[in-house]
Amino acid sequence: MKINNIVTRVNAGQRAYGFTLTFPSTAMVELMGLAGFDYVSFDAEHGPFSVESLDDLCRVAEGSGLTPTARVPNIERSTVLQFLDRGILGITGPHVTTRAKAQQLADACRYTPLGKRSYGSGRGASFGVLDSVTEYMEDRNSQLVVMAQLEDAEVLDDLDGILSVDGIDYYSSGPQDIAQSMGLPGQPNHPRVKEFEATVRDAVHAVGKKMTDDVMVVARTSDLVLDAARAFLKSERSR
Repeated sequence: MKINNIVTRVNAGQRAYGFTLTFPSTAMVELMGLAGFDYVSFDAEHGPFSVESLDDLCRVAEGSGLTPTARVPNIERSTVLQFLDRGILGITGPHVTTRAKAQQLADACRYTPLGKRSYGSGRGASFGVLDSVTEYMEDRNSQLVVMAQLEDAEVLDDLDGILSVDGIDYYSSGPQDIAQSMGLPGQPNHPRVKEFEATVRDAVHAVGKKMTDDVMVVARTSDLVLDAARAFLKSERSR
């Protein structure tokens, strides 16, 4: 059975530290594992991740001590299942705007009785070589992290309904898309966007739930690489 570093950290009252990749790179995953991160998040909503590449990326992540997670392109059950069957242990569903969509995401991620996930003998399930499928399902349900991204202005029309759904562990924002949905393209720091984010955060906390950034810290790999490269060049060119 695989251990989710995020679940372990949170249960210990700690924050989990991860990085996000918008491009497939097993070498980068391995390097970040050496750096000591807890998890990797594959941004498959915007990045070119195939089912085949995810198999290898999850394999390398696990071998490097990292928990593989992903932002999926959409929350259709068939899409989410493809990621889970690779061995992904954390799912972020984008553009969750209604109670029905939150329920759809929750149902797609966990096995019965907590959800409606289909069972398959992919690499995520050790190719079906299990002592007990029942124990495997129970373990996956407990080790999976499900996150809903609330990044559209219409979220406020059904926020109470969204937060009432069982099976969503954490909620995250998305200021760029929030801004666009408000007719403010390219203005993620606009006061209206900040007000929206504060309203959502307060509502999440009011019902005893948590935002993703309450328990997880994530860095963009591209930023880490560029910052280090620029610092190196600045230092060397100043000699």
